[in-house]
Amino acid sequence: MAGHSKFKNIQFRKGAQDKKRAKQFSRLAREITAAARTGKPDPNANPRLRTAIQNARANNMPKDNIQRAIGKSRDQTSTQEEIRYEGFSPGGAGIIMETLTNNRNRTASQIRNILAKKGGQLAEKNAVSFMFQRMGEVFYPLNELSDEDALNAAIHADAEDHRITEDGHFFFSNPEKLTELADALAQKLNKHGAQRLAWRPQNAIPLSNADRDRLINILQELDECDDVQHIYANAERDDGTPNLMPPL
Repeated sequence: MAGHSKFKNIQFRKGAQDKKRAKQFSRLAREITAAARTGKPDPNANPRLRTAIQNARANNMPKDNIQRAIGKSRDQTSTQEEIRYEGFSPGGAGIIMETLTNNRNRTASQIRNILAKKGGQLAEKNAVSFMFQRMGEVFYPLNELSDEDALNAAIHADAEDHRITEDGHFFFSNPEKLTELADALAQKLNKHGAQRLAWRPQNAIPLSNADRDRLINILQELDECDDVQHIYANAERDDGTPNLMPPL
């Protein structure tokens, strides 16, 4: 395993716990609905839906909420597009924003305005993503695992890498082995973590204190945007390693 890191991460999620939980459930429900529309509304026959449901359960989403989200997939009057946006913060850190939207013009305008207000800018597709690596990621909050249990689980599951931040434990694999990694971790730890195909920074962009504050403000506003599902940034942490963003 690569060295663990517990230095200060970019923190941006604040506010009342109930508000955060409602926002989280909304994102999980949107992903379940989108996944159900890509194939059969049966998790045994739809791997993406299976993953979405596991993520919802890992975050204690009620069963009724999950079933309602699956049911919405049958509504053909509302469609969602998956669109990736890329941009730069003040100081040049790259930001990737994955969205689910029923109005791409609205979403693009919102993201462009959020970036511009703080001195950032929206970029062309692939202008930022080449600085990241597509990887399978499984995340467990810090309070759910001890460092020793996490390390043993990483070895048991043959994870490519394991990182610890103040947010939690990140386990990485090749994209095609994500389900295998998630199931092996769940077997060892008796619980599923949140899994996704993530964008992992390949390098770290150092920022001044002022630019870091502006980036945090950008991330806070993106977090409030209903259409944004996932956010990634490659700003440098205090220990010089790239920042890791936990699932929203």
